[in-house]
Amino acid sequence: MVYLDHNASVPMSASVIEAMVEAARQGGNPSSVHDYGRRARARIEAARKDVATMVGAAASQVVFTSGATEANVMALRACSRDRVFVSATEHVSVLDAHPTAVAIPVDADGVVQPPVVQAALTADRVDAGDAIVSVMLANNETGVIQPIAEIAAMVHAAGALMHCDAVQAPGRLPVDMAALGVDLMTVSAHKAGGPAGVGALILRDASLLRPDTKGGGQEKGLRGGTENITGIAGFGAAAKLAAAFNGADEIARRRDRIEAEVLQEVPDAVVFGSDVPRLPNTSCMAIPGIGAETQVMALDLAGYAVSAGSACSSGKVKTSHVLLAMGADDDVARCAIRISLGPETSDADIDGFITAWIDLIHRLRRSAA
Repeated sequence: MVYLDHNASVPMSASVIEAMVEAARQGGNPSSVHDYGRRARARIEAARKDVATMVGAAASQVVFTSGATEANVMALRACSRDRVFVSATEHVSVLDAHPTAVAIPVDADGVVQPPVVQAALTADRVDAGDAIVSVMLANNETGVIQPIAEIAAMVHAAGALMHCDAVQAPGRLPVDMAALGVDLMTVSAHKAGGPAGVGALILRDASLLRPDTKGGGQEKGLRGGTENITGIAGFGAAAKLAAAFNGADEIARRRDRIEAEVLQEVPDAVVFGSDVPRLPNTSCMAIPGIGAETQVMALDLAGYAVSAGSACSSGKVKTSHVLLAMGADDDVARCAIRISLGPETSDADIDGFITAWIDLIHRLRRSAA
């Protein structure tokens, strides 16, 4: 099986697994003052530093969570702002995080334009000082990269806070929280090659949040409960690898080859977000007339793992809200699949996938004729 679903979860490397095994073997509670506790605490703090380095932040700014979903919900529910604005193409954990969130539209390429954010804040007729805006760095379905620094500058000029879900970026794009100018940033371990069940919310200032889970005082008093030492150790090891990765150009070349060769054989195929900057590993393509579920299942049988949109909703027969927000026709959006490559994806993998996919398309179209 060739794995082409890295935006859902990145396979763990041997070094990440070994870091987790060592942490599990060592044991200890990081809140204990004896030797076992001190060593567990040191392991967590080393990982905190590695995660911070991955996104150009300071270790003191990192709060570990159970994953990106929790971090997103914390950012939007536990912040000191009452009005929440989110882009229409956000992950569902952001869209559903606050009951009164106002959706900010995107253009046909899936990009949030800063003047549109400014208009949304102005139209709401509330003090922008009571507002927080959330826009993801790179979309999980299309790979489209947002102009976060521009948006953040405008948001701050209005007196509002800026949150950014940067989950898909580490290991694919350089990430610098300070350069982006955001106040809160979400990252996830398993999207960067670490274990599932661990994430982090990175804060410009801890005073931006009210305590989310009380009891124990862990994570600067913002999230009580004994830390997931094993998972955090794996996150730290993955963060080191993600920060050092420099193979984006080669991955982008393979992605572009998939799109070019499929479009040559299937001229009516639609590539979403291809006219704007995207993650180098991500392609979201629709084959009109062939449902996404049909393609995913057939490709799975052929030995290729891809997905139909977000991993959090791909098991449901539901049109992508991301593509609909971009203005895609419902019938076309239902035919879109996501291919997301990884560092281990080879040219041979791409050759086989292109052949299998084109074969499948022609076969299904012939049978439907």
